[in-house]
Amino acid sequence: MDYVTPKDKANEWGLTQRRVEVLCDKGRIPGAYRLGRVWAIPKDAEKPIDGRTKAAKEKQEAIEDGRN
Repeated sequence: MDYVTPKDKANEWGLTQRRVEVLCDKGRIPGAYRLGRVWAIPKDAEKPIDGRTKAAKEKQEAIEDGRN
């Protein structure tokens, strides 16, 4: 599996590098792990849902209901 840095994913997802690092730290990006001070993120990782909006919360609930 290939891995990329938070900077690469930040450019791909339109986020800041710091925001991607926070998402990694909170466990929101599956497969991401820390190598010393740097995060390694799977190249095929998808952007996590932003849970700050009502539509995003509903989408997240629908995903979770499908799993349970």
